[in-house]
Amino acid sequence: MSGVEVQRCAGPARLRWAVLVPGAASVAFGVSLVASAGNPVLGWTVLGALALCALIAVVAWRPVVGTYLYVSTVCLVAGIDRDTLIPLLRPNEALLAVVLIGAAVGGWYRFLGGARSPVSFTRVDLALAWFLLFSTVWPVTSVLVRGARPTPLDVASLLPVCKLVALYLLVRATVLTERQSALLVRLMVRSGAVVALIALLQTLHAGPVIAVLHRFYAPDESAGEVGDRGGATLGSPLSTGDVVVIALVLLLCCHRRALLGRRESLVLGIVLCAGVPAAGEFSTWIAAVVALGLLLWRMPELRRPALRATPLVAVAAVVGAPAFLRRVGEFSGSGVPESWLGRWDNLSNFFLPRFDLTHIVLGVAPNPVLDAPETWREVIYLESGYLYFLWIGGIPLLVAFVRLSVEVLRAVRRDRLGPGAAGGCASALEILWWVLLVLTVLDPHLTVRGTGDLLFPLLALARGQSRDRQPA
Repeated sequence: MSGVEVQRCAGPARLRWAVLVPGAASVAFGVSLVASAGNPVLGWTVLGALALCALIAVVAWRPVVGTYLYVSTVCLVAGIDRDTLIPLLRPNEALLAVVLIGAAVGGWYRFLGGARSPVSFTRVDLALAWFLLFSTVWPVTSVLVRGARPTPLDVASLLPVCKLVALYLLVRATVLTERQSALLVRLMVRSGAVVALIALLQTLHAGPVIAVLHRFYAPDESAGEVGDRGGATLGSPLSTGDVVVIALVLLLCCHRRALLGRRESLVLGIVLCAGVPAAGEFSTWIAAVVALGLLLWRMPELRRPALRATPLVAVAAVVGAPAFLRRVGEFSGSGVPESWLGRWDNLSNFFLPRFDLTHIVLGVAPNPVLDAPETWREVIYLESGYLYFLWIGGIPLLVAFVRLSVEVLRAVRRDRLGPGAAGGCASALEILWWVLLVLTVLDPHLTVRGTGDLLFPLLALARGQSRDRQPA
């Protein structure tokens, strides 16, 4: 179809949407009024259903809007527990499901209209497919081979990787131009800065922030405990620290390509730097040191600006120091944090004894959480990322993760010097993936809420789709 024909088809389409959208909104408002007159609950239910249909329609029309909406809000709502606002789901999971439905409806409609999407599969896509296979199908198969049946919790434990792969495909299919890529990068950096600011206010015991976080994100903790560390809107200091480090590295890599303005970069950089100590997480500080070393090694031109920015970084560190000082006070007489002693106790007493030759090859169970035998806690988490892969899928899953890492690092090493958003994302992802490999010694960071939700869109953007494709 020629460009003139596309414009001719686009004209009536725009006219239809210009008429249908206001008309649908009027109908929705009228129906909700009629329903609420007799039953307010029914009225809100009807209005919510209509709003849901409207969101699906908007995403079907402009799929990239759904991508913007999810990526910009995931770090702000992912910490809300299931059944708090939406039955059985976290708000970000429900939003992603709606966005995927809308994108699928729009894609199917365009396919029926003759549109074709020139999707090109790469070595990274193939490695990701193998990682998905050994993260989902293989663990269930290994359970069946041993004569057992997967429990609902086993199946639910496999869904995070499915979500991340779906998010990767969504970004690849909807972010098609350089302008869209640059906007998505800015949204990721800004959302990370918002999380850092909330964590900072949290550790400074700002009353309204503590109240909101206690109500929606940490209802099981006391108000005093909420202010000890920067869990922010992710409900976890570990997740908050990951998001802050990702946003900070992305900011530095993309500022060099003028994707963010100088003043904006300065303000966001100060907030993100303050968020690193405010997270109150040892792994965050390790990640920041590793990331800084890799940045200065890969980008020697940053060394002099880094020296000039030292006073501002020092000020940001002082502002975020309360959580840092409280956490440093937890060091034991052995020279390591007390939490790490508890981590090793859990591994040596509950997880490592379950590994034998069969379980190392096939995996132990899809669910890496055990019921605690004590009365003072309910569950025990597997706090070691590489053991996490062995526990779920054995050697095949660990090998699949290593292969995915090799392909990702090989691809971004080739693209990191490229221009625009794709080059900036590739440059950032190279550093962040090495940080991920280091931190995986401590925790399964890839599936931590918020971490994969930013890394996988970065991976999709780093594939350079904006140079190869144009919007349908």
